Amino acid sequence: MTELSTLRTQYRADKAALLAALAGTGASTRGVHRTLTQLASLADGLLKTLWQRAGFTSEFVLAAVGGFGRRELFPHSDVDVLLLLPEHQCPEENAALKTQIEGFIGSCWDAGLEIGSSVRTVSDCLDEAAKDVTVQTSLLEARLITGSQALFRRFQKDFFKALDPHAFFTAKTLEMQQRHSKHEDTLYALEPNCKESPGGLRDLQVILWVAKAAGFGHNWSDLAKNGLATAFEVKQIKRNEAMLHLIRARLHQISGRREDRLVFDLQAAVAKSFGYVPPDANVDPRAFVRPSEALMRHYYWAAKAVTQLNQILLLNIEERLNPSDHSPYPLSDKFLYKAGMVEVASDDLYQRDPHAILETFLVFQSHVGLKGLSARTLRALYNARHLMDGKFRRDPVNRHTFLQILQQPSGLTHAMRLMNQTSVLGRYLWIFRKIVGQMQHDLFHVYTVDQHILMVLRNMRRFFIAEHAHEYPFCSQLAGGWDKPWQLYIAALFHDIAKGRGGDHSVLGAQEVLRFCKQHGIAAEDAKLIAFVVREHLTMSRIAQKSDLSDPDVITAFAKQVGSERYLTALYLFTVADVRGTSPKVWNAWKGKLLEDLYRSTSRALGGHAPDVHTAVQERQRDALIELALYAQPFESHKALWATLDVGYFMRHDAVEIAWHTRKLSRHLTSKDPMVYARPSPVGEGLQVMVYAHDQEDLFARICGYFDQSGFSIQDARIHTTQNGYALDTFQVISTNLTEHYRELINMIESELTRVIAQVEPLPPPSRGRVSRRVKSFPITPRVSLKPDEKAQRWLLNISASDRVGLLYSVARVLAKHKIDLNLAKINTLGERVEDTFLIQGAALQHNRDQIEIETELLDALA
Repeated sequence: MTELSTLRTQYRADKAALLAALAGTGASTRGVHRTLTQLASLADGLLKTLWQRAGFTSEFVLAAVGGFGRRELFPHSDVDVLLLLPEHQCPEENAALKTQIEGFIGSCWDAGLEIGSSVRTVSDCLDEAAKDVTVQTSLLEARLITGSQALFRRFQKDFFKALDPHAFFTAKTLEMQQRHSKHEDTLYALEPNCKESPGGLRDLQVILWVAKAAGFGHNWSDLAKNGLATAFEVKQIKRNEAMLHLIRARLHQISGRREDRLVFDLQAAVAKSFGYVPPDANVDPRAFVRPSEALMRHYYWAAKAVTQLNQILLLNIEERLNPSDHSPYPLSDKFLYKAGMVEVASDDLYQRDPHAILETFLVFQSHVGLKGLSARTLRALYNARHLMDGKFRRDPVNRHTFLQILQQPSGLTHAMRLMNQTSVLGRYLWIFRKIVGQMQHDLFHVYTVDQHILMVLRNMRRFFIAEHAHEYPFCSQLAGGWDKPWQLYIAALFHDIAKGRGGDHSVLGAQEVLRFCKQHGIAAEDAKLIAFVVREHLTMSRIAQKSDLSDPDVITAFAKQVGSERYLTALYLFTVADVRGTSPKVWNAWKGKLLEDLYRSTSRALGGHAPDVHTAVQERQRDALIELALYAQPFESHKALWATLDVGYFMRHDAVEIAWHTRKLSRHLTSKDPMVYARPSPVGEGLQVMVYAHDQEDLFARICGYFDQSGFSIQDARIHTTQNGYALDTFQVISTNLTEHYRELINMIESELTRVIAQVEPLPPPSRGRVSRRVKSFPITPRVSLKPDEKAQRWLLNISASDRVGLLYSVARVLAKHKIDLNLAKINTLGERVEDTFLIQGAALQHNRDQIEIETELLDALA
């Protein structure tokens, strides 16, 4: 055991010296491949020593497989080996051999090697490879470490003889598609896997695997010699491969384990190891860029280049393997149709005619059934990047073509994504290039800025496609009457284009889009509408989620701001597309209802129907009576309850809700016990919960505490106090278990919440709920704003903080402590950030000292 201990100590010391040298290279990729090779050679030397120590005869083989077979060993990767046995040797029948093999593998672990081993004969290898493409891939890269050269050569000869290049190519490309799907088909994930994600190292390995299987070469230089890659492409591949190698090696070093994901916890540390430092915040604090954002942008650019080159080379290999499937026919004098792809008619097309660059995407849009661009076209575009300069962008023909692409009746989303993937979009729209791969560490955007923009464009486009009308019927209805969809597409392209520049990105974006419209000859009237949407693209969402939509003054002010129904419709369609394109978690049916309510109310105001509280209340009462008539209620049973309700109640609830409250409460107006009723939300998502109980100072806090502990998220709360001293509160809540178990949840809420409200014990202290890794890595500073509303009758409390369990309860406890009455709560959860608004009143708010105390306690609760 002493000998093994010595070997382990020496191996670890030698490995540590190599890694220390790698850690000191900063962002330089120059020595990373050499270090990975040296780590593999170091493991080779130790394995040879242990092999000799185990006493294997010369008829056996020890081979490296997988990444280790490529002579690439990352700091914490497994050392994968194959023990190749002669056909007549079988460990199951030879106890001594079995003991010998087990002793060797155990000694590898004892000596400090994280080994992954397989023990097979040549026929075993062929059988397993035939059944499993993963085994086949691992054996493809087998490399002799020590042992019988004759046996290893026979293994290789038989293996490659049995290997079907066509089947292998199909299997590996399908496997790659499945892997990409598992990573949501985007290289722009917030926490990408630098090995497995689209654009990761695995995409480069796939190229070499299928090339080697087909006999086209073992390395990048071989592919160039065989005409599958140009010298420039090989140079780009090696540069970006080295960057991904360095990132993966640093991840292993910093985490101390085999970690291939750029998780939030490690991004800052990896960025620091690359030498990224934050800029001087005093220069322009609004343009502050985190080191992690700089690192991720570098990663995304490398992954994007890998994706482009992977596509080019795999298409070339496929064409070489199946030449008969790729017979072209003309689409125009410049482009051909080839196996479902757009093919340039000649390799130098773009050099001779730079106008054809943008024409490529117009042709792609115009012909039904095209799947993408051929390898020849992708390569030609890749090599034509230098042509897309300032002169190219100013060319009137190119400007006309780009506008045509935006105005095509179909294919826009695919064309724009393809333009972004090939870097054409960023080179034509130079300001778009600046936001490609730009992270948004704001806790609710889950896409980079460019991907969010393209997602919003896609959402907007779907409103105008009949096949998608079932998704958002009202939006599709409005879109059906819109004459110039391209106006909204341009707004989508520019709405966040000034992110990260410093200043208000909405205002700067409006300036940029006006410049674009002028350059592209867009009429002043159209340009004005587009700029309005870009400048105000956050306004409608903010008003819907933070203002009291039952207040006529709110509607009147917003109607005045939009000015016309055309502008209102444009802003509404854009807002829905934008919120949906932020994150799958941010959009829900309740937010959709708020936006639609705001649209309809504002539309009526713009149509000359000025908000009239008295008329609105009468209409809702009449509609509620019609609803009640469906349930055979006793004659005039509503009168007793309605006599206790004021105008504010009827303005904040629609007719269906009023009827529901009336049916449940008309016989229990003076109940001594709390009454709780729940039902599936009429909005179509979550539950609606009604609470009717004697008013008490801590009632809202008790309710919030219950929902927090029971795993419900409050989306909206409308708080009302009747004239006979009862609280009549309505909550919109959602739960992850809702779809399957809503009946059980309704019964649970009605019984448990009733019991919680009836308790007379003091409020329990708030629990400090766990926060997510993302919140830990990118915390936001809690903010509290307390100011009078426009009528100076009540107060508006706005809070902003990182989301966590128990947050709303903590806020409610502070309000209860200071005897603050709550009239309205707008709970706005944006991913892992909350921006909540409360309409409140109370005697404590009339004194500055008490106000400061309340704000201080709220900040403590949010921290």
